[in-house]
Amino acid sequence: MIPLSENKNNFKDYILPWLGSLFLLPIIIYYAINMGKFTFIDYVNLLIHEGGHGVFSFFGKFIHALGGTLMQIIIPSMFVVFYWIKKKRIPAQFFLVWLGENLMNISFYAADASERKLPLLGGNKVYHDWNYLLQTTGLIEYDKLVGNVFYGFGIIMFLTALLIPILIREYQTAQIDINL
Repeated sequence: MIPLSENKNNFKDYILPWLGSLFLLPIIIYYAINMGKFTFIDYVNLLIHEGGHGVFSFFGKFIHALGGTLMQIIIPSMFVVFYWIKKKRIPAQFFLVWLGENLMNISFYAADASERKLPLLGGNKVYHDWNYLLQTTGLIEYDKLVGNVFYGFGIIMFLTALLIPILIREYQTAQIDINL
């Protein structure tokens, strides 16, 4: 039999790091099959998106239009980097899921560029960011492809969030005494 104290170490070392992944798995599955339906977090994302237009408005019309999307990527990414550096698994996982959800949100907005069916703040008086961006770059016919690329990156963020226990490990300091 394995001593009880050794079982506790096995739980702490092998199971505990995966609890965040286990908790986030249903959320990730929901967002992956959600297909862009508006959820509670999208109210926050919308505020960040609109704020990004204001922040980037000083850099010309193109960057102003891109600013909302940039801010949706920058804000969660800052948290991911911070917690990754600090080796905090669960917060890094949480913010990777948020980043992935933002990328999926962006994917549906970009894919809608030529059809412009999504409702926008301001109604018909405002322009569709991704329609403008893709028209300006001559890529409007590839709006679905651009959307799929963002969606793919969202899936990559979700998978990365689930695999954080492999990517961020807690190491113990080794005491090496070399007596020659």
